[in-house]
Amino acid sequence: QQLGLQLYTLRNCFIDEDFIDLSFRRMAALGYTEAQTAGMPVCTPDRFIALAHKHGIRFVGTHYDFGKILNEPEKTMELHRLWGTTNIGIGGMPGEARTSLSALRDFIRTFNKTAEMYAKHGFRLTYHNHHFEFLRIDGTRTLMDILADELDPATTSFVLDTCWVAAGGGDVRAWLEKLAGRVDILHLKDMQLVRDGDKLVATMTEIGNGTLYWPGILE
Repeated sequence: QQLGLQLYTLRNCFIDEDFIDLSFRRMAALGYTEAQTAGMPVCTPDRFIALAHKHGIRFVGTHYDFGKILNEPEKTMELHRLWGTTNIGIGGMPGEARTSLSALRDFIRTFNKTAEMYAKHGFRLTYHNHHFEFLRIDGTRTLMDILADELDPATTSFVLDTCWVAAGGGDVRAWLEKLAGRVDILHLKDMQLVRDGDKLVATMTEIGNGTLYWPGILE
């Protein structure tokens, strides 16, 4: 099976071309063959993908700027063609979309309309969840419920994040089943509780270092 790494993990290592080259070499040595980008590297896009390919790593998706996805579609598609991926993703919805049910639905309409345009060129828009999507937005349903119900499965998909599902109080396995066929990329991250003053805060950690039930999730 192919194992990938979200390159946000290495954000502090991507300081110049030499460190990018070293980081991809270390990734390959650990057995990674795929990567999902997060933001723009410090080198040019063509050099970035060349360094990845040098070590046998291909890009399977991005976390990209939503404003550029909306306002610069040709440049966005050109970049993703260069990087060899059809998954154009965002790391989370804009802050205003979280404030009310009507604002959330405005975001969903925009996302669906934009995804329909990109789909005509062979691309798919992907959405990555955090924990805030598990807040109840209308007194009954969560933002995540509404995203699952109203994002177009023909032109969009989810980058489901196991840590953030659990941190929001969701059942990871149940969400994997609910979104069956709609998850193009799966972020496998464990979750642990840490002390922050007199509070306990859920945060990400390495697989096996937290509290998620991995036999059930992997099954």
